Amino acid sequence: MSTKKLQIATVGGGCFWCTEAVFEEVKGVEQVLSGYSGGTVPGRPTYREICSGLTGHAEVIQITFDANIISYEDILVVFMTTHDPTTLNRQGADRGTQYRSVIYYHDEAQQKIAKIVIKELAQYYQDPIVTELSAAPTFYEAEQEHQDFYKNNPEYGYCGFVIDPKLAKLRKLHSDKLK
Repeated sequence: MSTKKLQIATVGGGCFWCTEAVFEEVKGVEQVLSGYSGGTVPGRPTYREICSGLTGHAEVIQITFDANIISYEDILVVFMTTHDPTTLNRQGADRGTQYRSVIYYHDEAQQKIAKIVIKELAQYYQDPIVTELSAAPTFYEAEQEHQDFYKNNPEYGYCGFVIDPKLAKLRKLHSDKLK
């Protein structure tokens, strides 16, 4: 039996409830944590502070994945095709810098792969991709009630109206990558 080759990816594509729900269905993903990154306010932020838009943090997820099962490139392709990377500081009705599209790379190899994926996928979008690409800053894990939100709250209105369509898109575009 082969040894796991665990790696970390940190991305933000709007509300972290959505991106978390998507990646919890992807084969090779070991763990998905919702959290905050990229802000300028020191210390651990709260959800309320993030929602104000004044901290500079984005809602992100930190994905622990087995690179023997799914590549970082495939993680990014799933990410870039299950949210709209062409809208600045917005995903659907969610607006503000906390909802920006962002890839936080953890090393030079991830940075290089991210640049390639963005360039390759740009041809499939009518508008330019505005996804921020930056070195991974400190990741702050979100409060417990935000972890596994979709799994724990499937009847919540936001889940039905916003997350379910993203999951349908994931299943249509990436059925070969699902658990």
